[in-house]
Amino acid sequence: MNVFVINSGSSSIKYQLISMPDAKVICSGMVDRIGLEGSKVKYKAFLERGVVKKSNSRPIPGHAEGLKTVAALLTDPEVGVINDPNQVHVVGHRVVHGGEDFSQTQLITEEVKAKIKELFPLAPLHNPANYLGIEVAEKIFSAAKQVAVFDTAFHQSMPPVAFRMAIPNEYYEKHGIRAYGFHGTSHKYVSEKASEYLGRKDTKIITIHLGNGCSMAAVKDGLCIDTTMGLGPMNGLIMGTRVGDVDQSVIFYLVNQLGYSLDEVNTVLNKKSGMLGLTGFSDMRDIGERYNAGEKTAILAYQMYTYHIRKFIGSYAAILNGLDAIVFTAGVGENDALTRRLVCEDMDFLGILLDSEKNYLEASGMREISTGNSPVKVLVIPTNEELEIARQCFSLLDSVD
Repeated sequence: MNVFVINSGSSSIKYQLISMPDAKVICSGMVDRIGLEGSKVKYKAFLERGVVKKSNSRPIPGHAEGLKTVAALLTDPEVGVINDPNQVHVVGHRVVHGGEDFSQTQLITEEVKAKIKELFPLAPLHNPANYLGIEVAEKIFSAAKQVAVFDTAFHQSMPPVAFRMAIPNEYYEKHGIRAYGFHGTSHKYVSEKASEYLGRKDTKIITIHLGNGCSMAAVKDGLCIDTTMGLGPMNGLIMGTRVGDVDQSVIFYLVNQLGYSLDEVNTVLNKKSGMLGLTGFSDMRDIGERYNAGEKTAILAYQMYTYHIRKFIGSYAAILNGLDAIVFTAGVGENDALTRRLVCEDMDFLGILLDSEKNYLEASGMREISTGNSPVKVLVIPTNEELEIARQCFSLLDSVD
């Protein structure tokens, strides 16, 4: 079974073509900085003659153009891995918000699509991109079964004390207003890898997913017991363009005193805030260059970004009643040594001791970057949401067959 996994983020598309059940990656790649200056398409194919890589920079104004570019590479006469789109049997889609309706992987039907569309307001940066990916994939891979894997699923193990909000009960009971959490596929994958590394299942782990979107999860014995994102993927940590936790009074002030409409407030908090609002840039690579050049706005932004991560480490260590490991993952978590250093500084009271040399060492793959005597392991684990999605797609369809 060839499973083509599409992971559409707010400014990127990661993809892999995976043969299941042997989990053999046939090709992989990424469309990066969609809608931003310097858009780039990366493609790597594992052919009989060897590994072939292709990369080019070109304007990618939106997700539809990005997916069409990837489909062309898959069937390219020189570097392609399939002769015909019909050789893709399943397309697995990462869908951010499943609401209360979807806690499991789903075969996509018109009813499922309609529900995903209904949930646009709860994940305005992602569900529209996920939905668009489904619509484009249905046309390009018309013979394939389309499957949705929801980011909210892993967090369904949270207890009511974590997911309920202190608002009148009817809003939860009638409308499902509660914390759902996101990046669940990533948190599940890396927490399982961390448990394997520690050599046991009874673990207390904090997973830190840092990309353009950012979230953390407290994972006890393999189950999520709390996470930073809530009803939608806006709150918690400071992100690329999202504000993270904010005083609710700010919303009322923008509306009542400054005359903003609710749509305008939504745009400000979702698309114009976070690191973009603080520095003018949403990509941490751009901000990191300015940090190293001594720009005050970049320095303050980095300090704020990592300060909020540190606060959640402290609170999650408390609800876990201890800590075995913290895990950095996703684009920033895996590649930005500066972020990891600022997060781990002066955390020895919690048993977090970072090895500076290991942290800055150019390396790939899973690695430990804490000192040998650190009570808490500090791990960098590359997330593989695509493989996790492929596994769930195969499991769903295998059980149906």
